[in-house]
Amino acid sequence: MIKAVIFDLDDTLISEKEYIRSGFKVVSDKISSDFNLDAKYIYEIIYSEFEVDSKNVFNRTLDKLEVEYEIEYIKELINTYRNHMPNIKLYDDAKYIIEELYSKGIKLGIITDGYAVTQRNKLNVLNIEKYFEHIIVTDELGREYWKPHKKSYELMKLKLNLGYEEMIYVGDNISKDFVTANKLGMHTVMINREDGVYSNLKFENEYKAKIEVMDLKDIGRVIDTLGEKFNEENIICNYS
Repeated sequence: MIKAVIFDLDDTLISEKEYIRSGFKVVSDKISSDFNLDAKYIYEIIYSEFEVDSKNVFNRTLDKLEVEYEIEYIKELINTYRNHMPNIKLYDDAKYIIEELYSKGIKLGIITDGYAVTQRNKLNVLNIEKYFEHIIVTDELGREYWKPHKKSYELMKLKLNLGYEEMIYVGDNISKDFVTANKLGMHTVMINREDGVYSNLKFENEYKAKIEVMDLKDIGRVIDTLGEKFNEENIICNYS
């Protein structure tokens, strides 16, 4: 019987690209103020550079703006980005399923990677802590404990006082979200977001979730299905 559902955060409950756009706007405003340039124009450059390559975006943007800067200024921009209070919201299906499972007495948790201050700012803006029995920001354990390290899954099991077989882990990133959860015996579900940052990754079967959904509203039906019989083979759930 499924008694708990544990969620990833980025591109599972919220859009990572929405967060990125929010951060780039704040950075654009800072550059605009510091160099007396148009913030909208700066934002357009930052985002276009990001779509080409996510590395060294701020450096390349400043180069295009033809302004002089020191490496310390890049660090300031990175800190501005990571520490800003984001303009984000839950995906509609995430809001629905959180409220639905909570109302049914299913225990809820979050395990999320990312810089601690960044992830905590996201959670504070979302104001969803009341729904969750336990939230683990892996960076607070130490960078070495980011997924796929097993520590966060073990801590969640202890906190919820459940067996792994009684829990579902829902995530989006095939490179790290499911491989350890699978080995521990958790049920794993991948949410396939069309706009997801990691939606096109390809990995071996051990990294794949056991079940794939296109909408988090299907988690309720997944729970019902698992209550009857769990198929050990990878399956695609296309509920409508």
